[in-house]
Amino acid sequence: MLDPIAFEVGPLAIRWYGILMSTALALGTYLAYREADRQNIDPEQILNLVIIAAPLAFIGARAYYVIFQWPYYSQHPSEIPAIWHGGLAIHGALIMGVLAGYLFVRRQGLNFWQMADIVAPSIILGQAIGRWGNFFNQEAYGYPTDLPWAMYIDGAYRHPTFLYESLWDLGVFLVLLWYRRRKKEVHGEVFLLYAALYSLGRFVVEGLRTDSLMLGNLRAAQVISVVIIAATMGMFYYRRKKLLQDK
Repeated sequence: MLDPIAFEVGPLAIRWYGILMSTALALGTYLAYREADRQNIDPEQILNLVIIAAPLAFIGARAYYVIFQWPYYSQHPSEIPAIWHGGLAIHGALIMGVLAGYLFVRRQGLNFWQMADIVAPSIILGQAIGRWGNFFNQEAYGYPTDLPWAMYIDGAYRHPTFLYESLWDLGVFLVLLWYRRRKKEVHGEVFLLYAALYSLGRFVVEGLRTDSLMLGNLRAAQVISVVIIAATMGMFYYRRKKLLQDK
């Protein structure tokens, strides 16, 4: 059985999840830093953005999960800060992170959509790396299956949904790099494409998971994914159409 703890320093346990998340943050920051410099934006703004947005995104990820599991946490409030027991939701991180980023960028007088295009590939790469934390924690897995790539988790061979999503995210990362390098006409298209493609993959993978947060009888992540796909594609079309009309 996998050990979620990589090593210990005295009483401090260093977990694989933390190592992977730190790696994802560092690599994503490096890529965004280089891209900002390439686009003649002060790359130090990326560091300032990360310092502000990353902690708030982390808080948002935990708050989102706790809200959906409030019947439990209302009875066990001491468990709310116990993130080492699991319970971080990427949609909460994205909501809080984008809001914090928007307020920071506007305050600095930068173009929000241009900055969003710069960081979008870093976000999805971070998600691809972070999903392997679920592997070490043996969580975010799917239903039992007899497919040849099934993984033995929690007493059965199951869909490795964390692997599915990680591979999808990596593919989206490559698509975004390609799209960003081609000649594009409207700032924001890379970010909108990220949101739509990630949501498409998440909708499919979520249907295989056993631990979904629920909105009544519906899986919350699937509901949010549909909303994001519709909203981002609508914005994509509107912004491109407006540009053509203004020419």
